[in-house]
Amino acid sequence: MKHEDSTLKVKQRVSDEQRRQVLDLRRRKSLREVAEATGLPLGTVKTLVSRSGAFRDNEQHRALFTLPPIKPSADTLPSVPELPPQQVVTGDKEVDAVLWLHAVIRTGQAALIERAMEAAKRIKTPLGVLEKRYRDHLTATNPGNLFAALSSFGFGDLEAMAARATEDHRLRLEGVSRFGGALMDDTDAEAFCIDALRGLEVSGRFGDFDKSQVADRFNAHPDLMPHTLADCLYELDYWSRLYWLRNAVDRDASDGPAEATARDWFVFGLLAEIRPRDKAEALAVFRYLVASDRDDMAESEAIMLNLIG
Repeated sequence: MKHEDSTLKVKQRVSDEQRRQVLDLRRRKSLREVAEATGLPLGTVKTLVSRSGAFRDNEQHRALFTLPPIKPSADTLPSVPELPPQQVVTGDKEVDAVLWLHAVIRTGQAALIERAMEAAKRIKTPLGVLEKRYRDHLTATNPGNLFAALSSFGFGDLEAMAARATEDHRLRLEGVSRFGGALMDDTDAEAFCIDALRGLEVSGRFGDFDKSQVADRFNAHPDLMPHTLADCLYELDYWSRLYWLRNAVDRDASDGPAEATARDWFVFGLLAEIRPRDKAEALAVFRYLVASDRDDMAESEAIMLNLIG
């Protein structure tokens, strides 16, 4: 009985403000540090954090930032496109033959690409030599244009070209399977971002939104905030996959609305604020930094410090 009375007294001493303080501090500090900062017993802090549910993955958040499922669609891409016609481009038969192989590879069709790679083996002149001849042609036919020769770079790297074309084709098929003909339309997640940042003005050299204003707007929607680092990685993966699905279709229209970009960077910044729940979660964030090529961003040092505590 005395134990129950003691527990009740402890519970009664925890005010709503203390609860909010505990949850706010827990996003940036360890449980022990929160206990020290608030003066509450470690066990009480653990109980408050556990019962709040604020540090479990946010399923409502994940539901919004999830791509549509893959499903059969009537809007399918042609399974076997027509073989591109051979054309006289430079007048150099060998160079034009390689340019035709480029066109075949760009179809993204594995069977056609395989035939193109076999045909490339029958070209006697080294591809490096043909690349120089093509570059000379571009320079001669575009006098005064310093950038004309740029399109010749990678001319002979057919394997890399084939890998990119195959992946782009796979992504185009996936985009159709997930979105039908609506891949370029605003998703529900993008619509949320647009609505949340409505009225904010862009500024600065690159036309960005003010970061503090962006944070205030998104923080005003706690039901759609990441609760964990795993939630952050889940959402960042959503934005990345959406970008690449669109990029495979139209490289000039793959970024989406500016509000979505602001959200992506906002969530990236949260990797420096939300404490890892365990070593596995910290390691997942570290691997993300390396794989995403974001390890040299301004926020990266703060993220690393957050991971190592």
